[in-house]
Amino acid sequence: MKRFLIGLAIFLVLVVILALALLPGFVEGQINRVTPHEPYEISEETRALHQRLVIADLHADTLLWARDPLKRASRGHVDLPRLDEGNVALQVFTAVTKVPFGQNYESNEAGSDVLPWLLMAQRWPARTWDSLLERALYQAWKLEDAERRAPETLRIIRSRADLDALLASREEGSRQIGGLLGIEGSHPLEGEIANVERLHAAGYRLMGLHHFFDNELGGSFHGTTGEGLSDFGKEALREMERFGITVDVAHSSPAVVEDVLAIATKPIVLSHTGLRGACDSPRNIEDDLAKRIAEKGGIIGIGYWPGAICDSSPANVVRTIRYAIDLLGVDHVGLGSDYDGAVRTDFDTSEIAVLTEEMRKADFTEEEIFKVMGDNVIRLFRENLPAG
Repeated sequence: MKRFLIGLAIFLVLVVILALALLPGFVEGQINRVTPHEPYEISEETRALHQRLVIADLHADTLLWARDPLKRASRGHVDLPRLDEGNVALQVFTAVTKVPFGQNYESNEAGSDVLPWLLMAQRWPARTWDSLLERALYQAWKLEDAERRAPETLRIIRSRADLDALLASREEGSRQIGGLLGIEGSHPLEGEIANVERLHAAGYRLMGLHHFFDNELGGSFHGTTGEGLSDFGKEALREMERFGITVDVAHSSPAVVEDVLAIATKPIVLSHTGLRGACDSPRNIEDDLAKRIAEKGGIIGIGYWPGAICDSSPANVVRTIRYAIDLLGVDHVGLGSDYDGAVRTDFDTSEIAVLTEEMRKADFTEEEIFKVMGDNVIRLFRENLPAG
């Protein structure tokens, strides 16, 4: 009997270990999906043009998941091999540090958080289980670790000098990809202004002020108050600008966006969104406010998922981009996929040439294609990043 109980205990331990090993992949496989489809037909003319582009994407949440970004995965949307297949030169890797229960576009309380369970299952360090700051620092470490293991493949972009070196390298035929650290909401500051400097030291160069809930900086677009920037939020914005961190108002309330536009001294971005006039979704910014971001030199990143653009087909992504160009001007539109952000898309980053194909079919000029696919984002970061 004793031998049976010992055997049963060992069996149960093995079952738990196996479940924990498989659970993270199962969870991600359910929520970071690509709609099944036949291979997209890309003309030889499009392939030639696509290889000349310098492609940049303003938002992917890849670092949250239990995957090695250096290895091609069978789930999700982004990793270095697929970025290379898509000829992407610069990817913003955005850290998610808190997700409320029942997350939705309309209204979320700030008091709950589902991430600890996922982080435990993924065997993140215990210090990350109850600290939003440590979660951000750990995701920065994950990208640094990938760069250390494969510097010929990945270069983290911390300065204008890094970006220029990346572009020069690719011009000479290198396939190195730039990774720039961003953050999905500034709640990892944990109410301490000194943590702006700490996150900057960890490599963060793009900081969203909010995610799906209100925080110390002010109101979220999907929170409960609708408030503008708090005094702490204003101080944090000034500190971000001081350190050369670009401010991202994705998920911020309209009142916060108004306040940011009133006091920011540098262009801002709205990294991943749609436009209300193209898709009347509660996820999307009103056209007039998007125009004001553009008038201040900012960039709107167009997403690829149904909540942002209603119809997530490649052709409709391009129709939304055309709407944005006509509304904002060609210099103020970029790509903001929201890849690996618990969204369904119709293509992953390896297939991004389908956008170039659809732009050519829609009679975009080469100048428009180059600017939207990456030149605008590259220009903004060259202007905003620290020199070196």
